[in-house]
Amino acid sequence: MESMIEKFYVEHAGKVVIPGSRFKHVMAITLDPRTNFKNGIIRCITSREGNIEIKGYVDRSELYKIHGDSLESFEIGERLNIKNENEVVSKFSLKGEDFIGLEDPDIWIDPENDLMHLYFTLPVKSGDKTKINLGHAVGKNLDSLEMTDPVLLDTYNLSAKEVSVAPKNSKGFRYNLIESRDRQTDTTYSIVKIAITHDMGKPWEYGATVFNPREHNISWIAGHASPGPLFPETFLDLGLGKRLGIINGREANQKVGSEIKYGIFSVGLFIYDYENGKIDWVSPEPFIRDSEAKTITFASQFVETGLGEGILYAHVDDSFVRAYTLKANIIKTLLPN
Repeated sequence: MESMIEKFYVEHAGKVVIPGSRFKHVMAITLDPRTNFKNGIIRCITSREGNIEIKGYVDRSELYKIHGDSLESFEIGERLNIKNENEVVSKFSLKGEDFIGLEDPDIWIDPENDLMHLYFTLPVKSGDKTKINLGHAVGKNLDSLEMTDPVLLDTYNLSAKEVSVAPKNSKGFRYNLIESRDRQTDTTYSIVKIAITHDMGKPWEYGATVFNPREHNISWIAGHASPGPLFPETFLDLGLGKRLGIINGREANQKVGSEIKYGIFSVGLFIYDYENGKIDWVSPEPFIRDSEAKTITFASQFVETGLGEGILYAHVDDSFVRAYTLKANIIKTLLPN
């Protein structure tokens, strides 16, 4: 599998982010396009309890700023300061619940007013369950962000994280994509749902499920599915109302004795009809699996670097960030006619 996948991309040597002495594990990079992708945010793991391959592990996280003079090397700066963070977290954490830190940031710049919107997972542990809300902050830049109420709240049956911002459709709103959940008696699947969005800074609405692993016979994404970045049409144009994007997928869980062992997480491709809010196609095989990954390759950011070329960033085993060079003409050969 590894050799078959490898010819479709170039895996860069080494790690993109220099963690220094403060952190052992870093992940989930997101970059500000207005700074030519030189500034951004990364999730840093402050403590890890358990094994990332086994269900039940707990990561505690903080978001930190990063800066790089090239797209292949970033350094971690100061902790991201978000105004009103404590007040908002307290508002959505009941007595006895445990807030474990902001996770998995995504930067989106509003082209109409140049404001920065930051989305992130706002997780709160309640007993053996975790409430997963999609948090939001807005400001002029990384130094002026102010947290608002989450744009989507955990409803027990539904949760929200890992936003993929879609273009507006012809009706003037967005069918954004999120990772959510499908609770079954014997297991819980991570699914891809629509988030109907009329205003990027105000509450969103849960929409239809557009991909549920248990309804498809695709082994590499049989257990968990999570939307990744959509490629700009300048990189690869699929026509009006369609975008090619990255989807992260995990093999089905396995029961080993009394424990649940996670399958391998890989990076795949999908075609999204953002006009109608439908996924037209998911790649039958994974697209990227890192050479050093024991269990996770998870993509979070794409940067177009030239005509038909770009860099995809993914984190490996929730521990470090890798860069991969992608070329549109090669990716085209993987797509359905």
